[in-house]
Parts: sequence; C-alpha cells; structure tokens
Amino acid sequence: MDNQTSTEPAPRLVSVKFDAVGRARTFLLPDIDFEPTLSPGDAVVVQMGHRRAYGAVARTVPAMAQRTAPRADTPARVLRRATREDVLSRFRHEQREREAKRICLLKIRERGLAMKLTKVEQLFDGSKLVFYFTAEGRVDFRELVRELASEFRVRIEMRQIGPRDEAKIIGGYGTCGRPLCCTTWLQSFPPISIKMAKRQNLSLNPSRLSGACGRLKCCLRYELPNAKGEQHGGCAHESGCDRSAGGCGGGCGDGCGDGGCGDCGCRA
Repeated sequence: MDNQTSTEPAPRLVSVKFDAVGRARTFLLPDIDFEPTLSPGDAVVVQMGHRRAYGAVARTVPAMAQRTAPRADTPARVLRRATREDVLSRFRHEQREREAKRICLLKIRERGLAMKLTKVEQLFDGSKLVFYFTAEGRVDFRELVRELASEFRVRIEMRQIGPRDEAKIIGGYGTCGRPLCCTTWLQSFPPISIKMAKRQNLSLNPSRLSGACGRLKCCLRYELPNAKGEQHGGCAHESGCDRSAGGCGGGCGDGCGDGGCGDCGCRA
C-alpha cells in the first residue's frame, strides 16, 4: 500500500498597511470569500493581538508574504471588509488625532517641556490616545497627561521613542535615493559603531555617515565585508548594488528576500 502524505493547504495571506509611511504587515485571510475580491487599496479591519485596527490592503509579494506570515494559531487575521461606519469612524479619529496633536503642542510650549511630539494615534475602538515623543532625557509629563485626559475624556499614553523610531514613523529618503530602510523592511535597530565605517574604508565625515535620524546609517552594519572579503555598494557608498542580475528586489541576484541578504547587503 502506498504511503500517502497529507499536505495542508498553504494559508491565504494578505498585506495590510496602516499608514502612508511604513511597511506592510502580513495577515491571515480567513476561509471566507470576499465579494468582490479584496484588492490593493481596499479598507479592512484586522485583529492585532488584543485589539482591532483599520488598514488598507497593499500589494502582496508572495515570496515575502510567506517569509513574514504569522503562525496559524495567532489572532493576526483579517476580520472583515471595512463598512461605511468603519470608514467614518476612522475619519473622525484622524480629525481627533490632528486636534490632539495641536493641543498637546500648545501645552508642551506653555509648560516648557523638553520634548518633541512626533505623532498622535487613536486606537480603533477610541478607548485611548497614544502620544509618541522624543526627548534627550526623562520628562515629567504627569500634569500634561492629566490635562489631556480632562480635555479628551479618554485614556492617555505618553510613549517615548528614539531618533531612529522617529525617522521610521515620519519616513523619508536616504542619500541612496531610496525610501528609508526603517520604513520599508528593517524590523529592529541593531547597534551601529564608527568601526563599521572604518572597516569599509569610508570617509569618516559625520555628514556622510549620518542618516535622516541624525544617527549613523543602519546600512553601515549590513554592508560590512562578507566572509570572502567582498564589499558591495549601498547607501553608505551613495551608489547601487553592483550585482545587476535578477534575484531579490534590490537586484543582487542571490535570491535574498525581505531584509536583504547577508552576502551583498543589498536591500529588498
């Protein structure tokens, strides 16, 4: 008797973006038929951990979606196509975010707090406003939180972020002419040191080694010479990858996917 191996069907996946700036995240698509079929730009409501969020369907690259696919037992999945009420609710939230940012900036100036407000986000259920800010040190914002809570009648969360996270939220372009790595595929910020620039024989001019965030460019780390001693271009060199044949989205020809390959440092 022949041994038959049962293979489970590959889960259906969809990419969703929550902001105009930033990378898309992969979510499971439930086994229901959306009529009409979901296409890029369609608004959807997804489950993210213990909360729901509103986003827009983005173009999906199958190979990259498989690499970033959530586990089947996670709640990260599309719940439904956004209804008219969902769209109107999100529109009201955006208006409230803008108003909250304006008022918070005024109160920061009034109190002379050494902090820079970056972004305000309201959760989909409207239960909380999250204020993202940068600061050189610790800031006593307790009185500010009380005033904001009294003004908007919701829970207030002040979340301090670093310069690299600020660049990730705001977005922009690097000296290579491409969107910032942190807003497209980079998922963490490993330590960067000036020694990495020295190993690549780069000019130690701070203006050439600093990214949009004012810190050392993230690409200094993943463009280090590989085991063969080969060194390839990238935004640290203000040039493109020198491998032009097919392969990954960055054109390195090595089939590397999301996050670039360890061989040439090319960015997908």
